[in-house]
Amino acid sequence: MTADLVFNVAYAEWNRELDQGVRDEMIAVLKVMRPKQWIKNLLLFAGIIFSQNLHNPKMLMNATLGFIFFCMLSGAVYIINDIRDLESDRQHPRKRKRPIASGELSIATAQITASVLVVIALIGSFLISFTFGLFALGYFVLQNMYSFFLKHVVIVDIIVVAIGFVLRALAGIEAIRIPGVVVPVTPWFIVVTFFLALFIVICKRRHELILLEENASVHRPVLQEYSSAFIDQMISVVTSATVISYALWAAIGYTRQQNMIYTLPFVLYGIFRYLYIAYQKEEGGAPEITLLTDKPLLIDIFLWGLTVLALLYLTG
Repeated sequence: MTADLVFNVAYAEWNRELDQGVRDEMIAVLKVMRPKQWIKNLLLFAGIIFSQNLHNPKMLMNATLGFIFFCMLSGAVYIINDIRDLESDRQHPRKRKRPIASGELSIATAQITASVLVVIALIGSFLISFTFGLFALGYFVLQNMYSFFLKHVVIVDIIVVAIGFVLRALAGIEAIRIPGVVVPVTPWFIVVTFFLALFIVICKRRHELILLEENASVHRPVLQEYSSAFIDQMISVVTSATVISYALWAAIGYTRQQNMIYTLPFVLYGIFRYLYIAYQKEEGGAPEITLLTDKPLLIDIFLWGLTVLALLYLTG
């Protein structure tokens, strides 16, 4: 009886430790996939919103699945990147705390996880539609090209990141294409997405350059090719291009709702607020955090979204 009791206690303890180990590993996998970065993939819903098909269950399901698959692909890219940069990350004061670099997640588990994510995401993407699958594959290839070498090429690095946003937006449109429903893609939509992404990316580069100073090239080697004056010039050009392209899209490029021009003040405030954050508060190095934590910017985005939805779905 005593032996049975000892065995049962030992087994229960082993089982508890095993369960805890599985939970810890699952948490580590989630951490290495950078869930905070998934906010970027919300851009896949732009197509269904602006095509005024948010009420269509089939299209909404496809857009949601597309969002999930892109989150899986971006997570796999981060895992691949962390495996590749393992040794350098271990020497970095902040990056050494990442799951793979710290040993919290084994390389073997990380490799298996990345492989499973890619296979499921790509198969699922091609099941949505062949064209959407091509966009998903193109996005995955481009992100890996960026991680391996394009991020070290001056100017090209920021353009590639911006193109990644454009691919998300276009993929979202392809995800909702179903027989009998026309979802047009205008050049203005692509232009606005591209310049807005460039604006955010360049502001992020400025923050890294100013904050890290002489250590900037250690954090991101390509930063040695940039200077504050050069970054400021690019921000000036891209800010103007973003405002003008959105104004033209709202006035003449978006034919479904002529009153979209009334959303321009919200966009102007959002851009100026982001510039204020970048220049006056010297923040903006993590756009995904800034967009979720800066209250004035959050309120502005909320009011812009509310106005867009009202114009598209409540007015004629």
